[in-house]
Amino acid sequence: MTFENLLYEVADGVATVTINRPKALNALNEATLKELLCCFAGIAEDEAVKVVILTGAGDKAFVAGADIAAMQPLDATAARSFALLGHRLGRVIESLPKPVIAAVNGYALGGGCELALCCDIRLASENARFGQPEVNLGVIPGFGGTQRLARLVGKGLASELIFTGDMIDAVEAHRIGLANKVLPADELL
Repeated sequence: MTFENLLYEVADGVATVTINRPKALNALNEATLKELLCCFAGIAEDEAVKVVILTGAGDKAFVAGADIAAMQPLDATAARSFALLGHRLGRVIESLPKPVIAAVNGYALGGGCELALCCDIRLASENARFGQPEVNLGVIPGFGGTQRLARLVGKGLASELIFTGDMIDAVEAHRIGLANKVLPADELL
């Protein structure tokens, strides 16, 4: 499979999906979401793939959220379609009959944090930062993060993170159960 916004490789039963928009901090736009949906559909059918690693290109961001520049011109109908696309991707990842590991390098904000929440395991580099800053834009997490975060860390902590928009580092993410493990950056992949 070849994509414009993703790198995809399979070796020894491990599929590595890399969101490859490092200049945009791997921000999610409609094209990237559609490519991820296509990629995960292919993975579901590929018997050679036993496990999936999802990561972001570069060391600055796993995914720094939705591509705000691409979202600004959207009307209400288009914005809803974008959110539904993100929801669909989350459901596809969660229901994949193969384990999906998020290798979080750098920022996992907004839609990026929500993408990591869909994965079975979240490994964080020591420079990872997690957050749901949508409140600062006057919106709520659009890809199902309110429910997934609460299931993982509890309603109180999830509410605090969502209502304040605060970012937490990898150590705090591990302490509250958002990250399964914190690794040195050079050992993440």
